[in-house]
Amino acid sequence: MAGLSRILVTGANGFVGRHCLQVLRERFPGARLIAGVRPAEGPCAGADQTLALDLTAPASLEAAVRQAQPDAVLHLAAQASVPAAFADPLATWQANLLGTLSLADAVLRHRPEALFVQASTAEVYGLSFRAGTALDEGAALAPANPYAASKAAADLALGEMALRGLRVVRMRPFNQVGAGQSEAYVVPAFARQVALIAAGRQEAVIRTGALDRWRDMLDVRDAAAGYAAAMAHGADLSPGLAINLASGTPRRVGDILTELIAVAGLKVRIETDPGRLRPTDVETTCGDAGLARRVLGWAPKIPWGESLAAILQDWHARVAAG
Repeated sequence: MAGLSRILVTGANGFVGRHCLQVLRERFPGARLIAGVRPAEGPCAGADQTLALDLTAPASLEAAVRQAQPDAVLHLAAQASVPAAFADPLATWQANLLGTLSLADAVLRHRPEALFVQASTAEVYGLSFRAGTALDEGAALAPANPYAASKAAADLALGEMALRGLRVVRMRPFNQVGAGQSEAYVVPAFARQVALIAAGRQEAVIRTGALDRWRDMLDVRDAAAGYAAAMAHGADLSPGLAINLASGTPRRVGDILTELIAVAGLKVRIETDPGRLRPTDVETTCGDAGLARRVLGWAPKIPWGESLAAILQDWHARVAAG
């Protein structure tokens, strides 16, 4: 698939999408990058073309595929917030399951030769993490929240569509972190509070959810490189193949907060905020990315310290800007 000429990236204006556009530009310099964005959003920086795309409107998805005529689709668009999923499960299912199936169906009917790279999530493994071992792609899907359940359903449905001719690869990234991420996620939520305290705009108290949790964190730039590698190797991959993207190194959430506080040189008090706790959760997540190494030649490259510095620098800049 090294000769890709037209790549459609849904959710291109999002946190992961912006990083993916940059990586795809470097990996496929001759390709036309077509951004699929929400109808209310403007042109996408970094793309050659921008198309309006609404996950809740099948006709919009079909029109985007017919207009883009892609050789490959990187499907990133989703309702990805776990708290939002608990607040409105139905909307999450509509976007993440029905929207994904409508898009995949449009690709199957109008561009059956195109590669469909689905950005799933390691959250689909859910309660299987209780086994306490690094999970590979053969682990049972046992989602523990509405977001994860909607993504697991889409993952399974796309696997079935592969039997009907969809050239799909199901990527399952673990917790992605990096510059530009919303404070709805744990590491940027910490970094934002640290930056506010450093700027004198918040009292020296950091409010957190559960700190005694271990998460397999992956720099978003490494994840983007994994998606690009799947596109480059698409012709060699079995339709429906699932591939983990993971660092293989779980990190304690409380230790990440301690690192951020230390880097900023602050003295703060830490308080638990019940509103940040999940009704269902697992203590540790850890992924086995051996398959990605074997079939894609992929491995994470960005050191954790560099990831953390980029996140904190990003939040210092955001707070300074206003």
